[in-house]
Amino acid sequence: MTRNSFTRPALLFALSGALLLTSCKKNNDVNPATGSTGTSVTSPTSTSQGVNDWILANMQYYYLWNDKIPANPDKTLGPKEFFNSLLYDITNTANVNRDRFSWIRESAEELKASLGGQSKTTGIQYRLYYKDQSKTNLIGSVLYVLPGSPAVAAGFKRGDIFTSVNGQILTLSNYAELLAADALTFGMASLVNGVLTENVQKRQVTPVVFQEDPVLLDTTYTIGGKTVGYVVYNQFIPGVYNGSSTDKTFDNKLDNIFSKFKQKGVNELVLDLRYNPGGYVSSSTNLASLIGRNIDASKVFYAQQWNATVTADNDKKYGSGWNTQKFSAKAANIGGNLSRLFVLTSNSTASASELIINGLRPFMTVTTIGTTTVGKNVGSITISDDTGQIKWGMQPLTFRSANAQGFSDYATGFAPTVEVKEPSTGMKPFGDLTEPLLSEAIYQISGTRTTTRRGVANAAVLVDVASSIDQKAGGGNMFLEKSGELLK
Repeated sequence: MTRNSFTRPALLFALSGALLLTSCKKNNDVNPATGSTGTSVTSPTSTSQGVNDWILANMQYYYLWNDKIPANPDKTLGPKEFFNSLLYDITNTANVNRDRFSWIRESAEELKASLGGQSKTTGIQYRLYYKDQSKTNLIGSVLYVLPGSPAVAAGFKRGDIFTSVNGQILTLSNYAELLAADALTFGMASLVNGVLTENVQKRQVTPVVFQEDPVLLDTTYTIGGKTVGYVVYNQFIPGVYNGSSTDKTFDNKLDNIFSKFKQKGVNELVLDLRYNPGGYVSSSTNLASLIGRNIDASKVFYAQQWNATVTADNDKKYGSGWNTQKFSAKAANIGGNLSRLFVLTSNSTASASELIINGLRPFMTVTTIGTTTVGKNVGSITISDDTGQIKWGMQPLTFRSANAQGFSDYATGFAPTVEVKEPSTGMKPFGDLTEPLLSEAIYQISGTRTTTRRGVANAAVLVDVASSIDQKAGGGNMFLEKSGELLK
């Protein structure tokens, strides 16, 4: 295939953590020229051999570790297995800088839609835990429910607990298949005096193709002479997916929210990113530009560090600065009223969310509350075949990100400034001032506790197994690492 046969990739902060499309037009113009061997990229065919040739040519040019690709990879493998065979040090859990986040999907169209927040879903976002110390059965705890989704109509809400699906108790071996069914009947449970109790209640939900609105809640509080803004933001999506990233509905929604914050004199901000695995870099830049103190369109939000091949080509084509993303000038920016930012985090906070933390720290104090983030300091691009001959789409890592001070070393995640563990069950609604993470943020702001003790930092928390957040496109970890094992 010629270089023009590839779609112009949009840059993403790759997934477990999540994926982020860049708004930088220069980077969107990057096209493959030759592989690292100097051979021309060939025309694709729909056979596995043809798909693998297409995968290899792109990886040899774009992949962050293109100098680590095996010299003679096994092209007899299926495309997914072949792609994985090219990834750098993927199974070496001792190497925190290995490739944990590149991924491939059989349908490029489904990949693009999921990055835009559109997927087939019940609307339930959940986390699975071992039910008890025997580590035999699992329970599911509902983290949040997408407004307007089938789950809302079925009566689901944050904090609900389920133990079975379609009549089968959840276990480590069956949960993936059961939760992917075309129709689901959930067996519910409840906490009675702190004891998990099965009940006879069943809830039926049928997944549908659904567009997520990433802004789950925004509100303000007046506490101790402070006006506190609070936003729950669950994925960096610019707008309603329509086959491209041109719609800006959700970016505009955030602009309007911050415009209201500015009118109300908000002088403290709590940004809830605990379930945000990442998304479009353009939306991350937009949000950071609404928050940053003493920033303008001349200040650097973050920079990309590509492989030597792409860097040399783009240096010649664009000159210096092509890999630097600056803040945007925003009329709704409230940074002039802020001296600090509070970010609520968890082990599902990744990618574009971590970019907010890292990118704003050179300009203001960023206090994180919760648990350690994923550690996704790398980005990726969406690559697909615009001739239509190859249906696959892939999301290989292509760059590291660094803030205005050049800091990029957060592959182990951002440890919380204040550790507060969210309870496994019995979670309070978002915006409730007694909800542990928000409560701690209010205490840090006002010095007044809204609960009798500090969060649940020392409370017993069940051992988590997996989360639907991690399976979102651009999610925190397509490879769930538990007990040193890699689980698809």
